Amino acid sequence: MFFKERREIARVILEKDPACKNMFEAMFLYPVVEALLSHRRAHRLYIRGHFTLARFLSHRARRKTGIEIHPGAKIGKRLFIDHGMGVVIGETAEIGDDVTIYHGVTLGGRGLSKTKRHPTIGDRVMLGARSTILGPVEIGDDVKVGAGAVVLDNVEENVTVVGVPAEVVRRR
Repeated sequence: MFFKERREIARVILEKDPACKNMFEAMFLYPVVEALLSHRRAHRLYIRGHFTLARFLSHRARRKTGIEIHPGAKIGKRLFIDHGMGVVIGETAEIGDDVTIYHGVTLGGRGLSKTKRHPTIGDRVMLGARSTILGPVEIGDDVKVGAGAVVLDNVEENVTVVGVPAEVVRRR
């Protein structure tokens, strides 16, 4: 199980990062592998009500990798976090399949509500470096969020958004 999950994450790295030279490098030298493996364990504990232990695991992973994923976050298949330092994924965030996240991205909450307060990210979305998505907004499938963009509202599918606040600059 350990190597199967590690290999699964490494395959995504090999596919999406041209700088990665081989499976060994992907499996053991990319911090995203440790971050996602830790999140999977922490998330299982979290949904079973072991909140403190789950937070301990996620905190340890953050110190080790620079990637902070709250154990309550729901993450789809084949997430790729490239140069993950400074990535923050909040408790009620939901991430679809085949999403790419670059360094410094924040999926943050707005307000102190105990309900949904973090973004929902669709499938095949690319979140550019230092982009910030705040609040319980929905980002549609096949969206590109430009580097440094700040998203505060829902984004329809098949568009590119940039700027502060983010605005649509391209439709596909």
